[in-house]
Amino acid sequence: MTSGNEPDTADVLVVGGGTGGYSTALRAAALGLDVVLVERDLVGGTCLHRGCIPSKAMLHAAELVDGIAEARERWGVKATLDAVDWPALTATRDDIVARNHRGVEAHLAHAGVRVVRAAARLTGPRSVAAGGREYTARRGVVLATGSRPRLLPGLVPDGRRVVTSDDALFAPGLPDSVLVLGGGAIGVEYASLHRSMGARVVLVEAAERLLPLEDAEVSRQLGRGLRRRGIELLTGARLTGAEPYGSGDGGGVRVTVLTDRGETRVHEVARLLVAVGREPVTDGLGLAAAGLATDARGHVAPADWARLETAVPGIHVVGDLLPPPSPGLAHASFAEGLLVAEVLAGGAPRPIDYPAVPRVTYSSPQTASVGLTEQQARDRGLDVVVNTMPLTAVAKGMVHGQGGSVKVVATGGGGPVLGVHLVGPHVSEMIAESQLIVGWEAEPADVAWHIHPHPTLSEAVGEVFLTLAGRGLHQSA
Repeated sequence: MTSGNEPDTADVLVVGGGTGGYSTALRAAALGLDVVLVERDLVGGTCLHRGCIPSKAMLHAAELVDGIAEARERWGVKATLDAVDWPALTATRDDIVARNHRGVEAHLAHAGVRVVRAAARLTGPRSVAAGGREYTARRGVVLATGSRPRLLPGLVPDGRRVVTSDDALFAPGLPDSVLVLGGGAIGVEYASLHRSMGARVVLVEAAERLLPLEDAEVSRQLGRGLRRRGIELLTGARLTGAEPYGSGDGGGVRVTVLTDRGETRVHEVARLLVAVGREPVTDGLGLAAAGLATDARGHVAPADWARLETAVPGIHVVGDLLPPPSPGLAHASFAEGLLVAEVLAGGAPRPIDYPAVPRVTYSSPQTASVGLTEQQARDRGLDVVVNTMPLTAVAKGMVHGQGGSVKVVATGGGGPVLGVHLVGPHVSEMIAESQLIVGWEAEPADVAWHIHPHPTLSEAVGEVFLTLAGRGLHQSA
């Protein structure tokens, strides 16, 4: 680095060290570019420190708790749950996060990426001020500043009674009751987690169904599964008031909800968890100095989606700053980072096929999908054929005993597969095959020749395609 007030120059300046930012930095460095990564907090971002990784660690613990109940009630294994040692559980979670964080830091160091720990501000199309210095980019600037929980007017999180998805995992102790506001993937996961840990759970969603972006059948089956677990679901409902009451451990939040029938319901819960979506973080970024502006929802839209480049040449965007069709998912951010790095290195990578990005909700039951929903396909005027098979129609599904299904949306007349939608146990681990099927525009007949192992849940995927290809074995056409 240069001394004094002289600009420090690099090939690429990356602003933000979350999944999109650090993947850009690592790939650009691997391609021989000199990279400076500016991150005001910890590399790894929300996904690693407050979202994906710690929440999935906790959901695994929740699955173990559920397994004890299943062992006792279904399999005759006389097991009981004495208690959940919350400090021990969170210590394991934090160790997983810490080891991942050290791994990311080690990868960046090994790649020769210079990490600047400071807030960044754009000072021009190719320049960034950070930590009292100014950095300039020879090839381009990449914006990857991520997102934060979206809040509702008048609802102020306190980290204890009223929490967001960013701090819910780190709030003190396990509440005995919780109202989750928001029935998207994050809200559903947190509702599932708290129910597994013994809490009374109310899940409120303003849309007419849970996971409103998913296939309608997925939403219906998920709702049935959550209700069977004792979660109270209120869809088409909205929050009209939230008031803390009491003090100490005896206190809570009095939440008022207007239902889809026009009824007012009051719920007294120990904790209100707000999960109504996320919004891009651009505070203090100085977009105007670089000639940029946000859209109505705070995103920085690219002018060229094939290069994820803005209207200002040399400034690219990845991750949660992007508007739809980018889904705001960590694995999409990785792909976006790879693409931008390769563009900045002079390559011409294939544009991201956003409909082929898989979507997963890690609740119990899980959901996983890729491609178009049935309604989306019909809205496009496509000739559509649909086949659905319950997971309990295969032996391994009976073993798990948790229901679920496989639904395939394909083009009529044996044409390409348009979408695959799964609900049930462990379907997050089954979606990769379907991502390849949709991404490569395979036809049911192509898939039907591939043999799925027996007995597995994946057999249901194979059976659905066999039937669509006219070779049905355990399912009638």
